[in-house]
Amino acid sequence: MSEKNIPLTSAEIASLWTAYMNDSMSKYVLQQMLKYIEDQDIKPIIQFAFDLASDHMDKLLAFFKQEKFAPPNGFTKRNVNMEAPRLFSDTFCLTYVNHMAKVGLLSYAGIISMCSREDIRSYFTKALNNTTTLYNQSQNIAIVKGVNARHPYIEVPKEIDFIDSKKYLSGLNPLSSKRPLNAIEITHLYANVMTNSIGIKLCIGFSQTSPTKEIQEYMLRGKEISIKHVKIFASTLLENDIESPQLPDVAISNSTTPTFSDKLIMFQMSLLSAAGIGNYAMAAAASQRSDLVVNYERLSLEIAQFAKDGATIMIKNNWLEQPPGTKDRTKLAKNKN
Repeated sequence: MSEKNIPLTSAEIASLWTAYMNDSMSKYVLQQMLKYIEDQDIKPIIQFAFDLASDHMDKLLAFFKQEKFAPPNGFTKRNVNMEAPRLFSDTFCLTYVNHMAKVGLLSYAGIISMCSREDIRSYFTKALNNTTTLYNQSQNIAIVKGVNARHPYIEVPKEIDFIDSKKYLSGLNPLSSKRPLNAIEITHLYANVMTNSIGIKLCIGFSQTSPTKEIQEYMLRGKEISIKHVKIFASTLLENDIESPQLPDVAISNSTTPTFSDKLIMFQMSLLSAAGIGNYAMAAAASQRSDLVVNYERLSLEIAQFAKDGATIMIKNNWLEQPPGTKDRTKLAKNKN
């Protein structure tokens, strides 16, 4: 049987659908950013990201046509106001692209491991390679510009050591001292401060430009949640004399002109919320101090509730596209006449 005649699996259908939704959103966010980029070192990175999203959409549409697969509506030029004033600084645009590239790296790697058809795996492998290039280039420019927040330095181990007591896993007893953080725990705490800091800036920008009171309040709530999480992670680092990362010059302008549609900004926040829950789950699994695990688990629940409330808003406004799925067989049986 020809590869193209092999039906798509549920994983492949989900991957193509999700990828198109994400790329169509990214394309129009990046298009608006490109209009105002002034830094000639940063502009090629944003242009590269925009070109990737556009190319991915074309290739995904070809898959949809080949498979007689109804493509999602996704996002179009109607979801961005190209006449709106600048909203994000050049440095924030670079930081945003770098962060979204990280999200893409994790997403594409997972997709490849779930897909069976060679042509689908080949597409996502190329997408992974392109996203790796985007991440590396944006990271290099951030380093050159001095706007890259490096993870903290710690002493390199000189000998092998083993955990010799269950106390290594403790951390919840307020009457006993907590052991110092290990390198793995520091890494996740630091990374989650960074991602929440980006979320704060996006929430600020979206809240001040959305014309809808409900969306404004939702974004301000998201900002407060991210601030709270940053404080928790940063205080844990400070207990070990480790400064939390600072994102330099990631300013949001004073514009209040609607820039992106409410549908787009709600989708962007749902994407970041899903990524955040994934980051916390990974951090909880990797951390060995019990207080850190408990923190990640309870904060994940807060993000999950925030995401659920966002989905409710999107459903109410008919903004949330339903992913492909199976038919309700019981309903079909009862209504066949």
